[in-house]
Amino acid sequence: MKLRLLPLTLSLAAVLTGTAHAQSLVQLYEAAKGYDASFKAAQAQYQANLAKAEQAKALLRPTAGLGATVSESDFDNKTSTNADARYGTRTTTLSASQPLFRPANLAGYRQGLKQVDVAQAQLKAAEQDLIVRVSQAYFDVLTAQESLAFVKAQKSAVSEQLAAAKRNFEVGTSTITDTREAQARFDLVTAQEIAAENDLRVKKLALDQSVGTNNAQPLALKAGAALITTAGADAETWVQQATAQSPAIEQARIGLEVAQLETEKAKAGHMPTLDLTASYGGTRFRGDASPSRVNNNTGTIGLAFNLPLYAGYATQNRIQETVSLEEKARNDLDAAQRTVSQATRTAFFGVQSGLGQVKALEAAEASSQSALDANKLGYQVGVRINIDVLNSQSQLFQTKRDLAKARYDVLLGQLKLRQAAGVLKAEDVQTLNGLFGR
Repeated sequence: MKLRLLPLTLSLAAVLTGTAHAQSLVQLYEAAKGYDASFKAAQAQYQANLAKAEQAKALLRPTAGLGATVSESDFDNKTSTNADARYGTRTTTLSASQPLFRPANLAGYRQGLKQVDVAQAQLKAAEQDLIVRVSQAYFDVLTAQESLAFVKAQKSAVSEQLAAAKRNFEVGTSTITDTREAQARFDLVTAQEIAAENDLRVKKLALDQSVGTNNAQPLALKAGAALITTAGADAETWVQQATAQSPAIEQARIGLEVAQLETEKAKAGHMPTLDLTASYGGTRFRGDASPSRVNNNTGTIGLAFNLPLYAGYATQNRIQETVSLEEKARNDLDAAQRTVSQATRTAFFGVQSGLGQVKALEAAEASSQSALDANKLGYQVGVRINIDVLNSQSQLFQTKRDLAKARYDVLLGQLKLRQAAGVLKAEDVQTLNGLFGR
């Protein structure tokens, strides 16, 4: 089902002209990617998590080290021979170790691999949040622009009605009440115009802050653009997508897996370890060396075995701690699934309700226009009073403002629905971008 957007009034078109330097939604989104502090922080965190995952590989790799010592000795002989001696020693050793059986290291390595999945989920969530925030600011400016245009159009219509009331009073065909009513409505619309101008100014500042561009000018909706309903027959279809693809659920799920691996690491505190070790070194003597102090080279290779016997119950308590944290992570996952499911259903029904509101407001706009025309005609022939015309005008322009806002709410609601389901992508911005232009 598609809802056709009605053309805007001439007064609205006049306000939105002069956008030679207007930017599309895609252009502003790309600008925001290079400017938004929250998104750039998420990118930095992503790179940090990738580096942290690489660190985990070191737990299973061999280690090597080079050591050297230099010493000087002064031998003072107090015997009858008085044979003093002075010599130096230089020792260099190259050693290496390869873990053969270390369950804690293996669990830590697997935790490191999970960091990559966490990084991807976090970056995905940050990108989706950026899309929604930029789109929200973009639509807010357009809504404020249209609201201001409608207020100006209403002010023009009320001004004409005020002038007509004054003319009729001067010729004696109406009372001073009509003039005062029209003047009161004109003053009210003037106040609304001031508020609408300020609201537009604030919304533009918010958009500029989001994308890092001075005086950003978003493109308006194309005349005749269509609001396409969301795919999927019911809310449960979207909930199933959210369960499988939501970044929030994915992070919670990985958090549970990491907690389970932490329990494995804790249990490894009771298990033995086995390493392959090797070393090669040499010792060199300098000075008055005796025959017992000769230069030598030594190479060794062996296995290092260690079995923990007693650690003051530290291991048992660590296991108890990680089991409790594992249960917490399991409950966090349940909470994330429930929260995402609720948010997805809320977003789905919000979009469905918004589409219904747009359709109803389109009908109300046509009805309000007909009522205004009828009241104007009735006022001319004397069966309607001035306040009837003013009320009809107010109702028409309020309906127009509500309709404009409802359209943008539907577009934003569709993005939020896809965000809740975890399927929002940059390609969705491209699709939405086609609705806007000159």
